[in-house]
Amino acid sequence: MAASQTQTGNPAVVGLAGFGLTTLILQLHNLGLCGVGPVIACGIIFGGFAQLFAGFQEFKVGNNFGYSAFCSYGAFWIALCIILLFNKFDIYKSSPTDVGYFLVVWTLFTMILWVGAMRIHGAMASTFTLLVAGFILLDLAHFGYPAMTQVAAYVLILCALNAWYMMAHVIFLQVFGRNVLPVGKPWIEPKPVQQTQTA
Repeated sequence: MAASQTQTGNPAVVGLAGFGLTTLILQLHNLGLCGVGPVIACGIIFGGFAQLFAGFQEFKVGNNFGYSAFCSYGAFWIALCIILLFNKFDIYKSSPTDVGYFLVVWTLFTMILWVGAMRIHGAMASTFTLLVAGFILLDLAHFGYPAMTQVAAYVLILCALNAWYMMAHVIFLQVFGRNVLPVGKPWIEPKPVQQTQTA
């Protein structure tokens, strides 16, 4: 008698939901439309812990890209919220330049994932292209060009909506049983891994 297999959900739907929602709320804050409270609350719970959980589930299915992205950006959100809270209560205060260097390092990390994203599909590639652009603009904003904060906000709003598009693609694919929201071809066609032969 064959053992029954339990069907599991795609962890990306939670990871992309958390990434998109917290990114969107932060940009509304950067545009002056809401306070920092919702940013910290959603950043810790949804952007932080929920993405970490999604990343751990990606680990179980062997998806290194999802594992790295969701766990890393989950940690990013928790770290950012700690910085905001520490600044609020005058504990280990971070200057704009300090935050700038924090963002620069994350920009470099994001560029690595961006290269990988271009080999997954078009929606992933466009999401990470917007994310890299948004990070670069925020870097500039923290090193003497504060006007770039609002420009970055609009770019990252598009990034967040792209993430939600991918989330909806995965959900609707199961609900409707067909590809309702196409994600497009990879920008760079992935090549099969060459197996090295030993003598």
